This record gives sequence, structure tokens and C-alpha cells, in this order.
Amino acid sequence: MITKEKVDVVFGCWTSVSRKSVLPVFEELNSLLFYPVQYEGEESSKNVFYTGAAPNQQAIPAVDYLMDEVGVKRWVLAGTDYVYPRTTNKILKAYLASKGVKDEDILINYTPFGHADWQSIVSSIKKFGSQGKKTAVVSTINGDANVPFYKELGNQGVSAEDIPVVAFSVGEEELSGMDTKPLVGHLAAWNYFMSVDNDDNSAFIEKWQAFTKDKKRVSNDPMEAHYIGFNMWVKAVEKAKTTDSDAVQKAIVGVEVPNLTGGMSTMLPNHHITKPVLIGEIQEDGQFDVVYETEGLVAGDAWSDYLSGSMDLMSSWEAPINCGNYNTKLKKCGVK
Repeated sequence: MITKEKVDVVFGCWTSVSRKSVLPVFEELNSLLFYPVQYEGEESSKNVFYTGAAPNQQAIPAVDYLMDEVGVKRWVLAGTDYVYPRTTNKILKAYLASKGVKDEDILINYTPFGHADWQSIVSSIKKFGSQGKKTAVVSTINGDANVPFYKELGNQGVSAEDIPVVAFSVGEEELSGMDTKPLVGHLAAWNYFMSVDNDDNSAFIEKWQAFTKDKKRVSNDPMEAHYIGFNMWVKAVEKAKTTDSDAVQKAIVGVEVPNLTGGMSTMLPNHHITKPVLIGEIQEDGQFDVVYETEGLVAGDAWSDYLSGSMDLMSSWEAPINCGNYNTKLKKCGVK
């Protein structure tokens, strides 16, 4: 697309594996990628704009909510076995440790893509949660594996009141293909929910359903991230008066556009954006009832404050730093 079709910008990729696979191409050809899905952080490229949530815009606030509002003391970190869950859970384990949570109160489990036999895993989660301390599951389980996972929770009588699950990869689109009864009351953390009631979101949903010619089609968080990223690119092109990658990359920092949950999102020098964080409770109709929202917008952080190799790093693609991994202690770029 870049060399033959001469495209100026790409909006896409769905997994961190796909993003990391194409990243060298965008950097070599100096083209631009807008990545719209929540991701694990620990990356900052001049050629990528991360409009999905970084861990401090989804995973960390979700844990804070469960800890502060639900009183959770024991933690199951359950994920699909690939880069996003493993890195996110590495950050969450370090974060929980910083909050005084002991290793024996953290259970980590990984399963392959499409995993279907959850009986023994749910049984172990149930046993782990029966030790007299409030327990929750923080889920980075991806795709189709969520269907039998939630079904098995229901089969074994594990309700949202007993052991709540907060998911980072279950949104309206995923719920539209599921029997939602076993999921009611469980949670998801995103920066957008279709159920948010405001004029901008209503207009967006109306246009989307008219485009698809389907009144039942849902919107979701990555769609909003695409919407924000595209509008930011348009404003940057108008500002730079060109689609040239270097000119757009410089012009886009500081650009503000409306998000669909209320307020303005800003592109930061680290190529992440500001976003609100919302916790939603799954309803039987496949929508979410928002039970928590941050007071303001949260600035996306490329590098975790809780990992030893990352806490001293910052990213800024503006002068004088102009670097994705600047070590603030050593005053050097590219040093962990």
C-alpha cells in the first residue's frame, strides 16, 4: 500500500503481534500508522500513533476500581498466551506488589487462542477465591475463548457478586454474538461505551447504523479510537498543508478533537492521547451500564511506572528529546 498505492496513512492492525510485525515497514518507509486497540505499552515509535488505551488508561484504573470500590484482596490474572496479556499482567503484578499485595494472593494463568475447556481452570479460580478474601478476575482473554469461559463460570455457579470479572477485550461487538445471561454483572474497562448518552455519540451511532443499513449494529471502543485518530490526522494535514509524514508528525502533537464520551482528546508528544477511563457493568441486552468514570481525561503513558526497566523512561517526539525511550536518569536516548 505504501510503495505501490502511495497511501499517506494507515489506520489499523488488531493485535500487538500484527502491529509489531508491520512496525519495521512503517519505520523503514517513514509512513504513518494509527493503532486503535488497547495495548500493553512499552513502545513508542515516531511512525505510530497509539489511539487505543495504554495500561495506565485501562488496566491500572480497573484494578484501582476493584481494590477501592469492591474491596478486592486476591487477584486472578487470566489471559490468552500472547504479547498483550503477558506484558499487561507483568505490569499489573508489579503494580499490585507496589500496593502491598503478596505473591500468594496473585494467580496468573495463560491459555491458547480459542481455548475451550475451562472446567479445571474455573474450578481453580473458584478454589482460589474461597480463602476468605474478596477475589476478582482481571481478564485479558481474547476472542472466542471468552464464550466458554463465561459459560463455565455460570455452570460452576460463580456469579459476578462472588468473583467479579473485569475484561479488557470484551466489548459490545463481542457481546453481540454471545448469550449474555452468564455475563450479567461482570465488568469491562474501556474508554468508550455505546451506552454513553450524549449528542455526539448518538449522532455517530445513527450514522454508523445508516451506513451498515442495520439498526442493530453496535459501536465499540476501537471504533471511537479510529474516529479520534482519523479526525486528528485530518486536522494535522490541514495544519501542515501537506500529507507528508514528517510534516504531519510534527503538526499533530497538541491537536485536539472531540471524543464520543464528552470532552476533547489531545495528541501528546509521546504519540498517545488523553482519554477518559470508564468501567461498565454488562447488561442482558449486551450493553454496558457505566458504574465508574475518571474525573478527567488520563494521559497515555508509553512506559510503565512500575517496571524496573521502564520506570526511568519517557517518550517525546518533540525537540530537544525527539526520542521514544529517553532515560531520564542517564539523560540518554535508547538506554534501559
